[in-house]
Amino acid sequence: MPAGTTAAICRWAAAKSISEGRGEALLYPKLKKKRLTRSTIKNFYGYDSRLRPPEGAFTYTENLSCDHYPLMSSRKKRGWVKSLEKPQGLLARDALAIVEDGCLYYNGYATPLAGMREGEKQLVSMGAYICIFPDKLYYNTQDPSDHGSMEAVFDYGGRVEYSMCSSQGESYENVLFSAIAPESPDDGQLWADTRSGSLNRYSADSAMWVSMESVYTKLTFTTMGQLPELFGIHDGVSVSGAFHGALNGSKLIYAIGGSADGERDWLVLAGEPAENRIQENAEIRIERRVPDMDFVCQCQNRLWGCFYGNNGRENLNEVYACALGDFKNWNQFMGLSTDSWRAGCGSDGAWTGAVAYLGSPVFFKEESLTRAGVSPVGAHRLEEMVCRGVQAGSHKSLAVINETLFYKSRSDICAYQGAFPESVSAALGEERYFNAVGCGCGGKYCVSMEDGQGRWSYFVYDTRKGLWMREDELKAEFLACVDEELYCISEGQLYALMGSTGQKEKKVSWEAVTGLLCCSEPDSKYISRLSIRAAMEADAFMEVYIEYDSLGRWESAGRINVSRAGTAQLPLRLRRCDHIRLRLCGRGDVKILSLTREECAE
Repeated sequence: MPAGTTAAICRWAAAKSISEGRGEALLYPKLKKKRLTRSTIKNFYGYDSRLRPPEGAFTYTENLSCDHYPLMSSRKKRGWVKSLEKPQGLLARDALAIVEDGCLYYNGYATPLAGMREGEKQLVSMGAYICIFPDKLYYNTQDPSDHGSMEAVFDYGGRVEYSMCSSQGESYENVLFSAIAPESPDDGQLWADTRSGSLNRYSADSAMWVSMESVYTKLTFTTMGQLPELFGIHDGVSVSGAFHGALNGSKLIYAIGGSADGERDWLVLAGEPAENRIQENAEIRIERRVPDMDFVCQCQNRLWGCFYGNNGRENLNEVYACALGDFKNWNQFMGLSTDSWRAGCGSDGAWTGAVAYLGSPVFFKEESLTRAGVSPVGAHRLEEMVCRGVQAGSHKSLAVINETLFYKSRSDICAYQGAFPESVSAALGEERYFNAVGCGCGGKYCVSMEDGQGRWSYFVYDTRKGLWMREDELKAEFLACVDEELYCISEGQLYALMGSTGQKEKKVSWEAVTGLLCCSEPDSKYISRLSIRAAMEADAFMEVYIEYDSLGRWESAGRINVSRAGTAQLPLRLRRCDHIRLRLCGRGDVKILSLTREECAE
């Protein structure tokens, strides 16, 4: 109706009424123009599954990313690298280290380290070495010939010679064994006192016997160089089968070597004076053992591990450290700062994870955190704190990103900076997750978790923006980051999740579901229009579905198809309702620029 028509009709009706003698004007209702308000969502806040997420967040996302925040965009295309047969472990160094079907592969090439047992492996980097647990194997990435077992066992049956010697293996000649000191000894004469068990040297200058502080025994075997290959100087070993009891038990090898002809090998052990003798048909065992450990990490040039349970002899709840710079020796005790170390833990419960953080090894149980205070003089100590620890089965969720330690606890994702852990996963809602596998890459915490119904979800938390995004149902068994590329092993396949290598995906399908969209003043307004603006690549498309008043039925509302890259706008007219939800889905690279709505007042 043209402007002014309503007023003209009212004036005509009033004049007509008066002219017909009815005494008063007949008034018609005046039509009011509806008041419209417009609001635009320009900031999109990723995934938030809470009952009332903030405006601009999505209660469900798939294959989306916060990389272009405040815009919402599809994630990067992933790369498929190769198929794996029985993957067992993954480690990030300068290149990838993978244990596959019992063999270690480094930088894509098979190493001589093969024949490992079945089961998952823990790979720990220490200098140039890769240490593999629970097999207790090592591999030198700079010298492929240097590899083998951390442990060593030498079983010998045959002739063994015992002789008194110095710590360097120099045999003492003409040692007199007796209960009484010899008369008229020469200078330097050695006397083994069989009563006190001491070794003495005669000094002509002072005319007295001087007790020697340490006594050593040289054991000589008839072998072909086998002994020096297995053990080294200062190895902590266990000896059994020696004829003298003082030579059995936990010992330290002070010297080791072999004869020039290669047939006779020897080693030096500390022990009380024993008669120089030959033992025929001896059965001697010498062992260098590495303790069984649940979890292992590297810190301050040592490997640190923890164990809870029975080792076959006793119940243990302990923390261990190898000798400084020597992952083969866990029983080297010489009273030095470089010694091995172990300590019992007072809190009950199984260990659930271990990681090196801020210069200290940190061990977790579900309800506590234990930090090992590393001392330069060897006086290490355990400091325990009751707090949210690592959830059982989520030991692979531990990751350090920009000086912050992230991990999965029983109830949430925690961020730890040295004081108390804090939750960063409120956006994940009330759902409980298990068996988390996480890794840091490019300032993001990437974690794959299983919910209570056995469904897997792969989440990405941008630590700089504080935003979560659920990407898809990827079940990550191992994650590792090399040169800003995140590698993932999932169901026998190796993927590059950032897409810098491998065979890239084609166009990625994506989806997002909003929370409830209501009017700011629901008693007097309703949403009449929506408009979605997006930047899309060539041949991409986007479809929009609307759910009215939580009826559980999605209705198609519109679709955008673009033949060439550019921006497009999709206007939507809504029927009158109390509230709505939007479901956006499409295929191809997309960036949602804005979501504008018009609210109409009565």
